[in-house]
Amino acid sequence: MLNRLLSNDFPRSRVLAVLLVALLVALAFAPFIFPGVKALNVAAKVLIFTVLVASFDLLLGYTGIVSFAHTMFFGIGAYGIAISASRLGPTWQALAVGLVGALALSFVLALLVGLFSLRVKAIFFAMITLAVASAFLTLASQLSAFTGGEDGLTFKLPELLSPSFEFMEEPFLGVSIDGRLLSYYLLFGVAVVLVLALLRIVNSPFGRVLQAIRENEFRAEAIGYRVVVYRTTSSVLSALFATLAGAMLALWLRYNGPDTSLSFEIMIDVLLIVVIGGMGTIYGALVGAALFLVAQSYLQDLLRLGSEAASSLPWLSTLLSPDRWLLWLGILFVLSIYYFPAGVVGRLRAMGHGVAKAGIRT
Repeated sequence: MLNRLLSNDFPRSRVLAVLLVALLVALAFAPFIFPGVKALNVAAKVLIFTVLVASFDLLLGYTGIVSFAHTMFFGIGAYGIAISASRLGPTWQALAVGLVGALALSFVLALLVGLFSLRVKAIFFAMITLAVASAFLTLASQLSAFTGGEDGLTFKLPELLSPSFEFMEEPFLGVSIDGRLLSYYLLFGVAVVLVLALLRIVNSPFGRVLQAIRENEFRAEAIGYRVVVYRTTSSVLSALFATLAGAMLALWLRYNGPDTSLSFEIMIDVLLIVVIGGMGTIYGALVGAALFLVAQSYLQDLLRLGSEAASSLPWLSTLLSPDRWLLWLGILFVLSIYYFPAGVVGRLRAMGHGVAKAGIRT
């Protein structure tokens, strides 16, 4: 059963397996283990970015395509839900219409970009996707009649997902059982299904061909594979999964704007998470997203504590100021690249492989 769920793609490292199980348990019981609104928001963002980063890794890590338009599809998913819910009302039908419309638009755009751009060299394709993403961001900012412009769109969800809807009068283990909690577990269930689906894709014969194209495009084409078709299909699949991640974001925030889902900073974060977790590993999306978002959310708090503790040393207290959290985040990123050049998952798998070989020799 587990073999089928993971598509025969086991962690191949005991440490990695323990880490993945710990993260899964932490996310599954986050509302009860980590009380507070901030902790729940961080857990929800980890789920959303796990799907987004895994979808991008399908392009970068498994196919070898560098694209800067991924946040465009992420934004399409978020805007699809936001526009539909704000215009058609807080109904399940509105959410379905918005999601289907967003997926259809992403499919068409990804197909067009793939067919017209994937025949060019990697760097030129990256520049084309950057231009398309920038144009879409400008379009979303200026079409205020539909997108709300720079102010974005705030909308309501069906009553079942509303924080005011309570399933129980009394809290359970100190947590209110309401629509907000249901929304979180909806995200959790969707994220698990989508990640397992991506695992199935990359471990299928189709996924093996993508990896062959990544390693040697000319050799893959020489033995009969239509490289452009496979690369275009990979781009479309990646875009559809990113669209679903955007819809998850809109459902959680009940708001969407250009800076929320289309910002180039999100693209930078996705790239950092892929590198931290490990390219070409779907598990790296979960590990990288958890490490990056927890550091991003709580590094300021840790620096504040360190600054207060070092108050007797003015120079150290100033260096640990919460205002310098971006500096320390950059240092942590550089250290992670230095000590984990293949990402956390790649390093742990290499260590597990080394231990296994040592055990066979003995």
